[in-house]
Amino acid sequence: MAMSASARLSKTVKQQYMELPQGDKVQAMYVWIDGTGEGLRCKTRTLDSEPKSIDGKNNCQNGISMAPAPSSLRIPSAKTPTNWSCHSFCSFVFLNSELVCLMLVNCCTETNLRLTCKKVMDMVEDQIPWFGMEQEYTILGTDGHPFGWPSNGFPGPQGPYYCGVGADKAYGRDIVEAHYRACLYAGVMICGTNAEVMPAQWEFQVGPCEGINMGDHLWVARFILHRVCEDFGVVASFDPKPIPGNWNGAGCHTNFSTKEMREEGGLKAIEESIERLAKRHSYHIRAYDPKGGLDNARRLTGHHETSNIHEFSAGVANRGASIRIPRSVGQEKKGYFEDRRPSANCDPYAVTEAMIRTCLLSEEGDEPVDY
Repeated sequence: MAMSASARLSKTVKQQYMELPQGDKVQAMYVWIDGTGEGLRCKTRTLDSEPKSIDGKNNCQNGISMAPAPSSLRIPSAKTPTNWSCHSFCSFVFLNSELVCLMLVNCCTETNLRLTCKKVMDMVEDQIPWFGMEQEYTILGTDGHPFGWPSNGFPGPQGPYYCGVGADKAYGRDIVEAHYRACLYAGVMICGTNAEVMPAQWEFQVGPCEGINMGDHLWVARFILHRVCEDFGVVASFDPKPIPGNWNGAGCHTNFSTKEMREEGGLKAIEESIERLAKRHSYHIRAYDPKGGLDNARRLTGHHETSNIHEFSAGVANRGASIRIPRSVGQEKKGYFEDRRPSANCDPYAVTEAMIRTCLLSEEGDEPVDY
């Protein structure tokens, strides 16, 4: 398996420079979602002091070009360090001695999925929508070969790897644990992680997050994962089906609830939402991966714990359904449900917006309503 050349550079030598005093200057790394809607980009500039908010003199448009994705210019707004609020576009965190600012969209472009998501979330804020997203990913070498897999052939069949322990079952745990700690340090609402069904495939969970916070936190967590993998010389892939054949794909199962669903008798509201989702299956399939369903078509085959992309289904404790009601929710008659259709490379803003439009705004048809 090929690893990046930069990973073999001496970290001890680098540390000598990282410990040099910087005086009053601060390195600020700006991060933005590129025009593909999947990739993240970043660049660094020097600030005179640690910013407590984003104002004109610290605006990313001042002296910093966003090429090669000008259509996706991200402009941050006010935010306090390491602490999100649902009205913020930006978060400051420290990573490798650099101040990191996630610049999420505050401008009108076709690739700005946060803008409409925020508008929709504001319309239903009184219902207190909560989301939790289960981000699956695969660790690859720079040559695209799964981490830890034999150079020729395949590892043993799936079965022992899910939540596995041991060098022959868990591939790349150092990366997973480093990412987990970095997310906690950054203030990301990461709530768990585990090895997945395919070897070298892992999952981390973010949430519960209210409204627009879900997308903000997941994008930050993805950026941190890419940076951690870069240090280890490997690649984090969100491809929904990185290895064809009898191997599990990668999704981003999305858990959803409202205040009404979480209260006594909330199962009725859950069932009503599922009925609305059933009538709008094709709309959600298009919203649940960046290529309008083409990526998910490789994953949602009806096998490997997935539903068929052409059919809608729901059930209690059914991992092969489009929508799964957890067994505990079925017993307690309240709680949340899980939409298992979103792909690993989905945009969380698109997914959560679509769920609000259908479940809470009762939209119908194949196109979103223009508010």
